[in-house]
Amino acid sequence: MGAALAQGLLQSGRSTNDLAICEVSAERRTTLAGMLPGVVVTTEVPACSEAIIAVKPADAIAACRQAVAAGARRVVSIAAGVRLAALQDACGSSVRVVRAMPNTPALVGLSATAFSVSASCTAEDRTWAGALLQSIGMVVELDESMLDAFTGLVGSGPAYVFYLAEALRDAAIAEGFDARLSGELVARVLVGAAALLEREPQNAAELRARVTSPKGTTAAGVGVLDDRSVHDAVIAAVHAATQRSKQLGDA
Repeated sequence: MGAALAQGLLQSGRSTNDLAICEVSAERRTTLAGMLPGVVVTTEVPACSEAIIAVKPADAIAACRQAVAAGARRVVSIAAGVRLAALQDACGSSVRVVRAMPNTPALVGLSATAFSVSASCTAEDRTWAGALLQSIGMVVELDESMLDAFTGLVGSGPAYVFYLAEALRDAAIAEGFDARLSGELVARVLVGAAALLEREPQNAAELRARVTSPKGTTAAGVGVLDDRSVHDAVIAAVHAATQRSKQLGDA
């Protein structure tokens, strides 16, 4: 995710001279150097005024301390489940801290990212954080209390879509399509439906109704989904993921 953010920053006009990446894995350093030509990739945290913490949650606090020791006065953490209070405590009260939650479509510049700011942040810091995160897609500022629900819906959301895609592909194969074509057809169905939904984001039910003629083929298929309570299962899945995010944050 950190590499996706770096790519987004470069594509939005940042100079390679503005970026440097700290990576302890030699294999990963080689990969990053190939992905981000011209960007310094090092084993030590370089001198900086701003830092993005893109590490495993267990390593986030130590990474924050290292960034501040290197001069960072603004810190953005995308480490899942690590709350602002812990980040601020690690960074010190004078450092402006932002907690952000992108999702995996950041890899293609289509993330939906939420962020929350610490009490130390100014309006200028909010604007800066929003602009930074817009380099990988849509951005919304939320109260931190909503980040667990955002994680359950948006952070985990791509997996729900992939789960549906997997089932549709299996259905296509069962109906006689070969595996390659099945995957391509399912991807096109999802991309096309998403494009329609993006034009009318409040009208998912209406969009479904437009393609569901009474006693037609779609009605037969949707009827099976209703009979098996798929709608309720999706709501329960988002709730379960939200609760798990809360548990991880409390740990």
